[in-house]
Amino acid sequence: MALLDNPLSREELKKVIEGRGAARRVPMMIHEWINPATFKERAGEYKAVLEHYPCDTVVTYLNIPQVFDAPPDDPSYRWLNFDNPFPPGVALDTNSALDDWAKLDGVLADFPNPNYPGLITKNPLPENGVYRVGLWWYWLFERLWSIRGMENALCDFYENGDEVHRLFRALTDFYKALVARGRKELRLDAIWTSDDIGMQTSPFFSIDVFREFFKPYYKELIDHVHSLGMHFWLHACGNIKPFIPELIEIGLDVLHPIQKYTMAEKEIAAEFGKDICIWGGMDVQRIIPYGTPDDVRREVRFMFDTYFRRDGHFMLTAGNNMTIDTPLENLKALLDEALTYGITICR
Repeated sequence: MALLDNPLSREELKKVIEGRGAARRVPMMIHEWINPATFKERAGEYKAVLEHYPCDTVVTYLNIPQVFDAPPDDPSYRWLNFDNPFPPGVALDTNSALDDWAKLDGVLADFPNPNYPGLITKNPLPENGVYRVGLWWYWLFERLWSIRGMENALCDFYENGDEVHRLFRALTDFYKALVARGRKELRLDAIWTSDDIGMQTSPFFSIDVFREFFKPYYKELIDHVHSLGMHFWLHACGNIKPFIPELIEIGLDVLHPIQKYTMAEKEIAAEFGKDICIWGGMDVQRIIPYGTPDDVRREVRFMFDTYFRRDGHFMLTAGNNMTIDTPLENLKALLDEALTYGITICR
């Protein structure tokens, strides 16, 4: 339990996400993006600071398959049905694990089973009335490039479209079963996943590619999540402004992080803030590692003044994982300003 304030309740968070009103303060989930172990011998100091502030969600990781490695009790619980051909340390974004689409038939015939017992953690979630989120990384684009390599993946939309659709169909069916288990076995309130479909200056691909290869599968899974009574949260780094109206159209509930220095925050807030909940991400590229505590506090206030709405639709977190160059004083400033100004602005 946080020492300075209690977490918001599940109902308070739902109200904010759905745009039905602000809570008693702006929701904050900074803890989800910082691991004290990152700071090695100083881990205890960072952990002590985090324990002094509230986190308004409890997040559990869903154990989705790895590309090559399968658990001992299910050798088919992996995305590809063959062993890793690369030497240790080879990056999958620069190499093609699935080097030939002719192998796809075998991959799909031996696709991982979403009923695998180890998919769901056996650790019970706390019964404290806090909003529950189930998380896995890599939705469609990130999963595609993780098995095809980045260069191949970007060419596949034009050269191997049928195969991409077959893969995305199988992934979507797996994810639909996964989220149904999350709702039934963990009583989740939301599903959170990632698809970094933007670069620093623009999306990775055209709106036409998005509409053909992503939008239908995104919509199908979001609709399925909604049918189970849950919200859908998406982390997508980079400049994705052209895609935001499409994401709103298909019912995405929460979008993270509106990455600083890639899009104009005030424009995004003005155009889309009424239609989607923005899970604003504090900049971790420049301000957190290299700014002063005063810089951090100013940025928190800028974000709150930009995104906050009386009808909700705004929550605060970090833009991505905080790294070892995060000063402890900057973390304190972020948490303290988020809590104190988050109370003030809601009055």
